[in-house]
Amino acid sequence: MWITPEEVLLANALWVSERANPFFILQRRKGHGKGGGITGLLVGTMDVVLDSSARVAPYRILHQTGDSQIFWSIACGSSRKEITGHWEWLETNLLQTLSIFDNDEDITTFVKGKVSGIIAEENKSKAAQEDEDSGKFREAEQKMRKLFGMPGEEKLVNYYSCSYWKGRVPRQGWVYLSVNHLCFYSFLLGKEVTLVVQWTEVTRLEKNATLVFPESVRVSTRHTEHYFSMFLNINDTFKLMEQLATIAMRQLLDNEGFSADRTLPKACKTLKNVSALKRDLDARAKNERYRALFRLTPDERLDGHTDCTLWTPFAKMHIVGQLFVSNNYICFCSREEDLCQLIIPLREVSIVEKADSSSVLPCPVSISTKNKMTFLFANLKDRDFLVQRISDFLQRTPDKLWSDGHPLALSGYSVSQSEGMCGRHYSPSLPTATQGLLRIYQKDDPEDHGPKATKEKMKEESWNIHFFEFGRGVCMYRTSKTRELVLNGIPESLRGELWLLFSGAQNEMATHPGYYAELVEQAMGRCTLATEEIERDLHRSMPEHHAFQNEMGIAALRRVLTAYACRNPGIGYCQAMNIVTSVLLLYCTEEEAFWLLVALCERMLPDYYNTRVVGALVDQGVFEELTRECLPLLYEHMQELGVISTISLSWFLTLFLSVMPFDSAVLLVDCFFYEGIKVIFQVALAVLHANMDTLLDCTDEGEAMTILGRYLDNVVNKQTVSPPIPHLHALLTSGDEPPPEIDVFQLIKSSYDKFGSLRADVIEQMRFKQRLKVIQSLEDTAKRSVVRAIMTDSAFSIEELEELYVLFKAKHIMSCYWGASCTAAERHDPSLPYLEQYRIDLEQFCQLFGALGTWLCGTHTVTLAARHFRLLDSNKDGLINFKEFVTGIATCCNLTDMHYNIDVFSCGFENNYVIDILPLQDSSCISIRIQCNIAMSVSEVKDYKYYLRMWAKEKEPKIETIKDLPRMNQEQFIELCKTLYNMFSEDPLEQELYHAIATVASLLLRIGEVGKKFTNNCAKKPTDTTYTQAPTLSAELPQPEKEESNGESSSGQSLVCKALAEAQLETPPQQTSDEEVKDDTSVSSYSMVSTGSLQCEDIADDTVLIGCAGDQQRRGSTLDGDWSITFEQVLASMLTEPPLVDYFEKKGDIQARMATCKMQRGVERQVSSSSDHELAQLST
Repeated sequence: MWITPEEVLLANALWVSERANPFFILQRRKGHGKGGGITGLLVGTMDVVLDSSARVAPYRILHQTGDSQIFWSIACGSSRKEITGHWEWLETNLLQTLSIFDNDEDITTFVKGKVSGIIAEENKSKAAQEDEDSGKFREAEQKMRKLFGMPGEEKLVNYYSCSYWKGRVPRQGWVYLSVNHLCFYSFLLGKEVTLVVQWTEVTRLEKNATLVFPESVRVSTRHTEHYFSMFLNINDTFKLMEQLATIAMRQLLDNEGFSADRTLPKACKTLKNVSALKRDLDARAKNERYRALFRLTPDERLDGHTDCTLWTPFAKMHIVGQLFVSNNYICFCSREEDLCQLIIPLREVSIVEKADSSSVLPCPVSISTKNKMTFLFANLKDRDFLVQRISDFLQRTPDKLWSDGHPLALSGYSVSQSEGMCGRHYSPSLPTATQGLLRIYQKDDPEDHGPKATKEKMKEESWNIHFFEFGRGVCMYRTSKTRELVLNGIPESLRGELWLLFSGAQNEMATHPGYYAELVEQAMGRCTLATEEIERDLHRSMPEHHAFQNEMGIAALRRVLTAYACRNPGIGYCQAMNIVTSVLLLYCTEEEAFWLLVALCERMLPDYYNTRVVGALVDQGVFEELTRECLPLLYEHMQELGVISTISLSWFLTLFLSVMPFDSAVLLVDCFFYEGIKVIFQVALAVLHANMDTLLDCTDEGEAMTILGRYLDNVVNKQTVSPPIPHLHALLTSGDEPPPEIDVFQLIKSSYDKFGSLRADVIEQMRFKQRLKVIQSLEDTAKRSVVRAIMTDSAFSIEELEELYVLFKAKHIMSCYWGASCTAAERHDPSLPYLEQYRIDLEQFCQLFGALGTWLCGTHTVTLAARHFRLLDSNKDGLINFKEFVTGIATCCNLTDMHYNIDVFSCGFENNYVIDILPLQDSSCISIRIQCNIAMSVSEVKDYKYYLRMWAKEKEPKIETIKDLPRMNQEQFIELCKTLYNMFSEDPLEQELYHAIATVASLLLRIGEVGKKFTNNCAKKPTDTTYTQAPTLSAELPQPEKEESNGESSSGQSLVCKALAEAQLETPPQQTSDEEVKDDTSVSSYSMVSTGSLQCEDIADDTVLIGCAGDQQRRGSTLDGDWSITFEQVLASMLTEPPLVDYFEKKGDIQARMATCKMQRGVERQVSSSSDHELAQLST
């Protein structure tokens, strides 16, 4: 490519000149190409270690004038062909012009200007993202694609210098982290290492330090482990690896591929070696941490953050922390954990102004809200810019409208339509639309003045004092005092309000007024799988509570669950959602319960309530890891019993609501909404710790389950004011002696005392490691399920099916991120059975067909694969699933005995697999349908008589149940011959196969002539009704006149000769290169039998087949409309030729072909000093 002219002082250092003229020199890097010796090895090693551009561009062109010692580099190339093209352009377009100049400086100026102009024209066509990347990074991306054979769609994120440990020896090189692959390349003293790992294959990714591998990163797949060390910044590298692996796991989980953020603001200046994708991923990571810290919605994007101080009126002091600004919120978090946190929605902001600066309060900014609260921030570095950014966001703040991309907004609903509207299924006048179920059923109860009620009123008063001091609503100061009040229990009258506040659901509800009502009207009345499951579980949701023993509570629960299933079809409905939602409805209105459910399923418990409960399984693994760290002795014993994985799933899915009395479990829900998932882990560890002694004495799983069940059944809340609710689980597990009661407040306090050191960031790190393990385990389970489902109907072994599934799935994944013809969502449907979830299109099938199949016919292989794919695609959607793929590969690998069923119609034998091989050089509709039947042992060698007898036996019992197949006319027979001819192209036994074709064709022609005589004697018809569905091409041909029998035979034979001759002449020529010229003698040896001697018995081994004389084309020849043959005749004729039988009975070595495909993942080879290091050949 052309490069910006750069000055070169030592032109011949490490370079060899190959061409020269008075103005330009073409050079090759030493060590590249032939020769080089030890110098070439040293130069190659130095290029890799120092990341020299000469490794990817070993050719260059220099400009020089006269006797000047200064050279200018103007072009470089990765191959001789590329650099030669530039050289020829210079000789053609510039040499004559440059000879006119008298001054050398003018020549140099002209050349530099010309090259710069060419580069400017090329840059106009480049994508905007590429323009953002630095030249050094674009060079590295080009190098990655050439080294590893990646297409242009594969985007490099970043690359790092490191060592790859091969055994005990480190190989210094470069690791390239792209969106879909981890790649490594090293070249040291002739030893070349190339490694490619798909992120979707990674099962474990961790950073560790051992004596053997100091401060290294371990990347594990199902079969191998790779160690990388000696990074300049291992933390930055590992974080990027985690992000890319997470994206890959998300793709496996729900087929959500990576898409670049087009709205990311451009960098102020181009950063060296930092790509736009790297900036994108860094921004995503910051956004995720920001949203998780303040419980914000997924569409919230952090604009920036800065250090500052916040004046706290309750403490009369300035607190040091960070101020965060996003498109809808201003947030503050103190540097000291739990000291102070603040969330200010921009919709609540009324005034933002710069206050007077002083030595005590430098650069202050005052923010006032609509509820008369004022917040004072100081010590801001760039106050003017901050105020301007906040003002810009305030101008763009919507007035409580849905975003344009929301499903209901796209459906045409608006706020004006929803406000004040009474729908058929939901109305603001419903009791559950204004208050929670608990308040509805307790309003008629007499007022209680007992000690419990007094305690409850004291809690309410404590919260009222807190509201007065710290504020109330979403702008409340959240401090350690707030957490203390939550741990002491939220009063029932405030529980719904505070749940909404702490979960962030209040913000979503405030910005989506009327959304729930419209969603209910849209969802109710539909009949889906989710609604059926909801109806089944409605009466199983807290049946012991009187609020759900009547239609009011059941109807409210139905509306909330159905509305959420409509909002999020990806989740729909999952068991345990009904239990959690019923508890929410006790303390909240329907709309509030709905938004709490949204916060729970989409933010606080991610992936918990999908079809495979991945999130719960991940946290189950995290819990096991925490148990191993905190209770190692108990962990070993529990693992032997297999208890942890059994008990923890129900604990996490229902937040202890299904295993603990309701009045006690609801206090854990209070803590959960404030603290997040860490409190659930803490309480679970505390439960195990409290029962450690008895659990260590257990001898089986059932005994341990009983101990834990009884313990949780007796966790009581002695401060509750609600009437006692019977706990069904306790009734089932109660024994003769009631165990001692456990105060839930003591249990929560114990969990904070013993395990309160758990941090949210540590839990997220553990979740990442477990997510890799869980998702890959689910993929293995899916693979085994697929294999079990089709193994009885397949000719492959279990091991072969598993390998085929891996290859098929890899092609599916590649098709999703490398410019697929359809979207990823269309290729992957999680609702389908496992064997139908992954699908590939024609392009991926052609690649697998060429790599695994045995029916390879040179340049016609792609066409054959396309016709093969067309028949496999039964629903004509352009995609095939794994079952269809295996059926097709088994056939083309000849793993079954095959009978050839020639059929001109689209129908075939029912319950039999058929494969369509249309003519490879013509668009006629003729097809060969191959009916696969396993009828004999592979090791037995049978002659053609055996096949005839076997076919006769199979035909007899089916003669009354299978309809007669339509007959084949002469036009279709000619196309059949051409198809077979092209199928055998480039086969080692092609001459024998061509002789067999000629013999079979001759025999079938004579059979057809004999059959025509009987047909004409029975009845004379202008056209046979059998051909009513024949191809249009046959119908358009002129009908032949009646001729004598001999003439008719000769004409038919002539047509077959010309058809095969055309197939020979139309064979596409092989591409040749300067280094390699293909020998065409085998093509010239193709020939035909002369028309006068096309007799079956006359063809000997030394017969030379020649084409028919004359220039008359076959399309202009006359076809015999009365001539036809049957399927049995074609089958019997083909079985008389052993070469044809052997070709279709030859078993393909599928194991070797699959091994070849797998070996393309990683390569280590010794490269001699005399080899040609063409980078295009280094791809893996």
